[in-house]
Amino acid sequence: MRDTPNAVMMFAAGFGTRMKHLTQDQPKPMVKVAGRPLIDHALDLAESIVPDHIVVNLHYKPEPLQRHLLGRDVRTIVETPDILETGGGLRNALPWLGKGPVFTMNTDAIWAGPNPLALLLDAWDPSAMDALLIGIPVPQAVGHEGSGDFTMADDGRLTRGPGVIYGGVQIIKTTLLETIPQRAFSLNLLWDQMLEQQRIYGLAYPGHWCDVGHPEGITLAEDMLRTHCV
Repeated sequence: MRDTPNAVMMFAAGFGTRMKHLTQDQPKPMVKVAGRPLIDHALDLAESIVPDHIVVNLHYKPEPLQRHLLGRDVRTIVETPDILETGGGLRNALPWLGKGPVFTMNTDAIWAGPNPLALLLDAWDPSAMDALLIGIPVPQAVGHEGSGDFTMADDGRLTRGPGVIYGGVQIIKTTLLETIPQRAFSLNLLWDQMLEQQRIYGLAYPGHWCDVGHPEGITLAEDMLRTHCV
């Protein structure tokens, strides 16, 4: 089994309910920021590391995304009849992602700074890590409220608590997916097991980040892109 990730799983199946009218007729990844759909901003980052495979899961109003991705070297998987959440969606995509660790990536964030996937790849140590997450220091998270999802030790090891916000990009080993009995489940269940074994690490992002989770986030992200070098 390979130790280095060569596939990217992009999560694009969510309902986008906080985007209100903007997702009435389209899925959230098709919402535009700086004139381009969110999915294109994410694909720029994924394609720049030249992975062997990019897989995108779909569920809510999948047709606009399917049409948009035609002609791209991307495999789409429509989850039906029910959405599988992040953990179930990743497990469902494993036949196209291959064995070994993979990147997973949310498609609703905008980044101003270095490519987070490239940073993770440079820091990945499979002998010590079962997962390596990008952590956003709270002052660098644009428009985000809260004190963070994880506390990061000096060596990068994570525990639950305040400190850094999960930026939605990680490298994760997939073997523990076999231990989850539910069909639909969150990747938090895997993280909990890895936290118990002290094998989940974080990497602090040096740039700025905006989670476009609501309509106001579009303006915030566009202002961030104008203010900070990408």
